[in-house]
Amino acid sequence: MEQEIVASHEPLAQRFEQLRAQASADRAQAAVDRHRAARDRARAVERAELLAELATAHLDGLTGAYRRDMGDLVLSNDIARARRAGGHFVVAYIDVDGLKLINDRDGHAAGDEVLKTLVKRIRSSLRSFDPIVRYGGDEFVCGLGAMETEEADRRFDAVRKALKEESITISVGLASLRVDETREELVARADAALLEAKRQRMQ
Repeated sequence: MEQEIVASHEPLAQRFEQLRAQASADRAQAAVDRHRAARDRARAVERAELLAELATAHLDGLTGAYRRDMGDLVLSNDIARARRAGGHFVVAYIDVDGLKLINDRDGHAAGDEVLKTLVKRIRSSLRSFDPIVRYGGDEFVCGLGAMETEEADRRFDAVRKALKEESITISVGLASLRVDETREELVARADAALLEAKRQRMQ
């Protein structure tokens, strides 16, 4: 009888040992998973920090706009995307009127504030994904995907009005993407439109 009782408990004992061994293995695996997850999180943080550093390296330190080299690349990619989608794409070429006079009269710190204010106002009137590129000292280029010239002009008119309240004036030239036109050609046409806008205002 005693042997029968022992025998009947053997499967339970074996099952208990199996479960205990499995629980131990699960704990060990969980520890490995936690370590792996912690390592993955650390790597993700490193990648995010590196990406932020790379992004910052391509931004103008004063205004936060793209530097020209990266900005040209972003514009080229946006133009290619617009062309694949068969949509509109407008480039705006912006120039601050009389920045040299401001620098000479009020100092370069005042001129820097004008540039920062300009980019801030542009950002408030454009969409978050529209690139703003600092092309020169007081020249900026913006890319406006899926937008027609009339809408772009309306948005920059809002920028002009906001800046006028702060005694800042700008000139803007707009050009809409043509079939098979390169980025360089499109930007050049926007620049020409800017010069024409300046000429007409001076007449």
